[in-house]
Amino acid sequence: MSFSATIITLFPELFPGPLGASVLGRGLADSLWSLEAVQLRDFSTDRHRTVDDTPSGGGAGMVLKPDILAKAIDTVSPAGDPRPRLLMSPRGAPLTQARAHELAEGPGAVIVCGRFEGIDQRVIDNRGLEEISIGDYVLAGGEVAAMVLLEAVVRLIPGVLGSADSHADESFENGLLEYPQYTRPQSFEGTEIPAVLTSGDHGRIARWRAEQSQALTAARRPDLLKK
Repeated sequence: MSFSATIITLFPELFPGPLGASVLGRGLADSLWSLEAVQLRDFSTDRHRTVDDTPSGGGAGMVLKPDILAKAIDTVSPAGDPRPRLLMSPRGAPLTQARAHELAEGPGAVIVCGRFEGIDQRVIDNRGLEEISIGDYVLAGGEVAAMVLLEAVVRLIPGVLGSADSHADESFENGLLEYPQYTRPQSFEGTEIPAVLTSGDHGRIARWRAEQSQALTAARRPDLLKK
């Protein structure tokens, strides 16, 4: 069974967007994974297709209504659906490469894209939504965050990148940042490709890359070394 993603959103026209291009788009066309974007307003019951209301207790903005969103989740993810239910949220757990691998090895995901001030907490609790953040900042909605998550996940699905070795040495795969990369021409604006990379000595190359990864990680992300 291929990876199946269902997005609940007020803007289904945003999808597939960048997920339909390049290797991810080819994987989508080849049925290595599937994507469905569902309009939340389709589950509203009034003629205005209302999906939000004012926050209880006062405050600015609007909150997505629990009855409408719960109905949407129950429809696209009925009892027995093994896919995790995710909510893109700045207060969620940070998305990691490890979590991306876990999702890529699973049946897919149902992803809720919030808007306005957020969604009613009772839906999060009663429908078991896992809150995931892509960074310490706030977006206008969850759609771009959902695309980021899916790109991180889908590229790990076997066959999407073509070679399983394509991401073996990437940043975060082994707890370090990736070493610098070079390609021809040999000389560019007075700077040469490091001689070790053209030496043909694979042992020296591997050691050099490991040393570079350690140095870059220590300089830019020392928190990764502490982990």
